[in-house]
Amino acid sequence: MQSFRKRLLGLLAIALLAWSAAAGAQQSAPATASASANADLDFSTVLYGTAYYHEYMPYERLDKDVAMMKAAGFNVVRMGESTWSLWEPEDGHFEYAWMDRVVDAMGKAGIKVILGTPTYSIPAWMARQHPEILTQRLNVTLFGGPPVQSTYGMRQNMDTDSPAYRFYAERLIRHIVAHYKDNPTVIGWQLDNETSSYDAANRDVFIGFQHYLEKKFGTPEALNKAWFLNYWGENIHTWEDLPTRDGAQSTGYKLEWTRWSQMRVTNFLRWQAALVRESSSPRQFVTTDYGGMMHSDVNEEDIAEALDIPAVNVYHGTEDHFDGAAQSIQEDFTRSLKHSNFLVTETNAQTTDWTSSYLFPPYDGQLRQDVYTHLSYGADMVEYWHWASSAANQETYWKGVLSHDLEPNRAYAEVSRTAHELERIGPHLVGLKIHSQVAILWSRDSLNAISFMPFASSGGQWSFGPSTADYATLVQQMHRSLYDLNISSDFVFPTTADFSAYKLLIVPALYISDDALLRRISDYVKNGGHVVMTFKSGFANENSAVRWVRAPGPLREAAGFNYQEFSNLEQPLQLKGDPFHVGDGNKVQYWAEFLMPEHAKAIAWYDHPFLGRWPAITENEFGAGTLLYEGTYLSNKLQTAVLKSALEKAGLTGPDQQLPPAVHVQHGVNRLGKRLHYYFNYSSAEMKVSYAYGAGTNLLDGKPVSRAAELTLAPWDLAIVEESTSALSRQF
Repeated sequence: MQSFRKRLLGLLAIALLAWSAAAGAQQSAPATASASANADLDFSTVLYGTAYYHEYMPYERLDKDVAMMKAAGFNVVRMGESTWSLWEPEDGHFEYAWMDRVVDAMGKAGIKVILGTPTYSIPAWMARQHPEILTQRLNVTLFGGPPVQSTYGMRQNMDTDSPAYRFYAERLIRHIVAHYKDNPTVIGWQLDNETSSYDAANRDVFIGFQHYLEKKFGTPEALNKAWFLNYWGENIHTWEDLPTRDGAQSTGYKLEWTRWSQMRVTNFLRWQAALVRESSSPRQFVTTDYGGMMHSDVNEEDIAEALDIPAVNVYHGTEDHFDGAAQSIQEDFTRSLKHSNFLVTETNAQTTDWTSSYLFPPYDGQLRQDVYTHLSYGADMVEYWHWASSAANQETYWKGVLSHDLEPNRAYAEVSRTAHELERIGPHLVGLKIHSQVAILWSRDSLNAISFMPFASSGGQWSFGPSTADYATLVQQMHRSLYDLNISSDFVFPTTADFSAYKLLIVPALYISDDALLRRISDYVKNGGHVVMTFKSGFANENSAVRWVRAPGPLREAAGFNYQEFSNLEQPLQLKGDPFHVGDGNKVQYWAEFLMPEHAKAIAWYDHPFLGRWPAITENEFGAGTLLYEGTYLSNKLQTAVLKSALEKAGLTGPDQQLPPAVHVQHGVNRLGKRLHYYFNYSSAEMKVSYAYGAGTNLLDGKPVSRAAELTLAPWDLAIVEESTSALSRQF
């Protein structure tokens, strides 16, 4: 009888959770999920450490590991997020002793702990008892296909909306958080791990999508109109007529499904944040580790509202491919989420690969330089993934600080050197505030909608092949140009109400936009802002329907041109006369819009017997500002030259643009009110550069640096100059 009653109560709880989850998915997270005002984020120094999994070790060595970490100078570890099966080896039976001894050992060594909610890898007993938890993954092909059923044996294989999964996850989270609430060693909680939608298309996900559409559009007729469903007679008369995503041809449907996928992830993480805050201490912060940024199915900025501080996992090239660019774009984006500092929860230790085909251990100096690269973009913590290389399974060759022999090595020596430097200068580096005067407008809707109708595909006509260029490559190209020009940049979003904090706004391929956003961009120009915008901007509305007006729609007055035609380019074309003086980089490719200037000035033309009648690049003065428009996809070298010209006109260039290509500089103001200048030499050759700012001290060697002094940067090395006088009122 007790067994039956227990099972009945469990089923009732699951049913109740199903109802509450479905209701919650239709609205914003509760107030308790908003970022806590009580968490103490005033770090006194840089947190530096690693992810640690004692449970992965082939033999008992906790004391040795902790001693090695302590000797190295680590002051933080992240643990616990990967092994639900140890926290709850059987349904309802919780174990803490295995982790208590690790937390206690860290505490005695003075090493702080961030614990993760272990919800991204379900235990075997759960998959056996509730196979419906496993995802049915969307099968995205040109003509769709039935969802693919996941099997057990891989992580992130669950439908996070499943009532059964939510029941078990809530129970687990409440138990673990309450257990460590008063433990002074545990300073924060990481929600889940690299969460995404996992392409789930289970029945409950589809039903949730249908209810979401009912609320958003009201009637099937309104949906038919918004999505143009009369095309091919796909219109619906009742909500029950709605087809599943796998067979949908409507671009409006596909775009809205991506939004729904994002909302599911946001709801799941806000739900976790609320649970953690109900059971945790106010002194413990809440974060989540985004698995990189700018995903198609994760709305990073919405999720960030529920966090005390964002965290990001940043992996990048090494050896001759280590240049700081990957860290730059990821961390500019992360910093922009809350206009605040952030944590790096994972980054390269040694090699990174799921095979043994691309193993490139960093050169001497690169591990140390990498830490300071992260800090220069506003990171307050840097952690490696992970402490010790795994002896088996998927990430055997995704190596940690220690190799498979688990002994001190070259990487350990370098991170130890770095840690002891940070013990001395960390208080000068933590809490760096960065002021950017350039912003890139990031549109996840445009990323997704362009992927449905790619402008550059390697497949044949009538078929999809991998994209050779797309929205993401364009954003990366434009950010890389800014990086090469030593220009700091933020990201802004379609929800950003006001762009006036920036002198230059870069708008890559804003294919999806409502009229209100386009008016805000036009008003920004009219009021004195400068815009660099690319092809396909303003073309389709918020439902992925092409506007029934002359392109570029509401942008026409600010842009000063219109167009009716466009063409793919089979081969790269040159521009007439090399107008930006880039030599072999004087090329455009993939796409050409036939721009017809009204008020705009043509500043570059296609060098082609037919296309040559239309300009490739225009510039228009509108009100007190300017809008430069690229009607085609520029080469990397040409893009850099065009942006440099726009920066010069906006008054945003100076001595940083005179530095050698291998040298990059980052500026900010530290907690002490002093200006910091990071100079990085991302090369194997010694570099000498002229220091152009106020007199100060190189924090790394303690030597004074005068204005116009020559800095000598060794291979894969850096200088960090802290100015002597306060600069709280000064900007960059």
